[in-house]
Amino acid sequence: MRRVVSETHQQQFGRADGEGNVYLVTGDGERWVGQVTGATAEEALAFYSRKFQDLVGQVTLAEQRARTGAKARDVRKSVTALDEALKEPAVVGDLDALRTRVDALRTQVDALESKQQEQSAQALAEAAAQREAIVEKIEQLAATPVANIRWKDVHAQVEQIFGEWKEHQRTTARLPKQQADALWARFKQSRRKLEDGRRAFFASLDEQHRTAKQTKQQLVEEAQKLAEQAEPRVNDYRALLDRWKAAGRAGAKVDDRLWEQFKAAGDVIFAKKQEHDAVTDAEYAENLQKKEGVLTRAEALLPVTDWKAARSALRRLQDEWDEIGRVPRASMRSVEARLHAVETAVKEAEDAHWSKRNSEKSDRATGLAAQLQQSITDLEAELAAAEAAGDAEKTAEITKALETQRSWLKATGIA
Repeated sequence: MRRVVSETHQQQFGRADGEGNVYLVTGDGERWVGQVTGATAEEALAFYSRKFQDLVGQVTLAEQRARTGAKARDVRKSVTALDEALKEPAVVGDLDALRTRVDALRTQVDALESKQQEQSAQALAEAAAQREAIVEKIEQLAATPVANIRWKDVHAQVEQIFGEWKEHQRTTARLPKQQADALWARFKQSRRKLEDGRRAFFASLDEQHRTAKQTKQQLVEEAQKLAEQAEPRVNDYRALLDRWKAAGRAGAKVDDRLWEQFKAAGDVIFAKKQEHDAVTDAEYAENLQKKEGVLTRAEALLPVTDWKAARSALRRLQDEWDEIGRVPRASMRSVEARLHAVETAVKEAEDAHWSKRNSEKSDRATGLAAQLQQSITDLEAELAAAEAAGDAEKTAEITKALETQRSWLKATGIA
């Protein structure tokens, strides 16, 4: 689309002659800018005026880019190109005004560049801090005591942190190479440490699983042999079960399969035991009736009125109890508890008797000791009087009596 140039404008900043020569008019005079052959003076002047408008458009575009925050270095390149283009351009127009606009734009670019440098420095600082935080996150994970690490989750955690690293690298300010390389070296070192630890853990776990599998396979074979025995080898199976628990894990699927086999053998053994117990209980049913008869006679001793007679009778009943033998397992605890209750009552009656007797004996000893103590006090007073009177014979007599009574007091165990 052709620009429309006003006649006044053309006359103010340029002229053209009849041969198509066009001159730029400035305050310093005029300068030939070119010739348009085969055109009228007005057309020739309009041609170079349009070329001026092209320059105006370039300046306007650069100004807009500066206002909208384009990269200062890119706008500066445009300013440099405009400086070169405005030295002696083959155009017709107000070059002084256009050069003034370019000078103002240069100042604007300087300010824009300073602002962008500050923003860039701030963005770099923030990016470095954020990248540092990502590195510290994986370093902290790598510094976790081995015993506290859930190695099954480590790979996902490392991948998540690495994803943060890549996203940050893609979306934030580009760090200086030396700084970026140093951070990456730290990140890579921690990641390698975690991956090495994870591989070592699972290698060890695989070895544990292999060992546990071998052990449990052997236990299954032993349990199956026990299940083939005629007698219910329950205690032996329980010993195998303790070894099973101590063997550790062999992996979920392997554990489930081997446990199913091990338990099946146990089910056979316990089923045999139930059959054996049923037969045994039937054999012991008569013994239960006999012991219940003993219990009836034993419980008739209560409450205890004559502990000696009760103790003697209980001993005979205990001997009879032992001779009867075992009772069915289901009744064993109840009958034993009833007999124990009678034994406890008889023992408590005997203890009460001896406690009372010892108390009476102690009371008598205490009374005698008090009498002796008073007698000794009196004799000591008499001894003092005899010594004061110089009566040697009486002094000797009282001294001998004192020695005798003091020995008696000591014998009571109270003095």
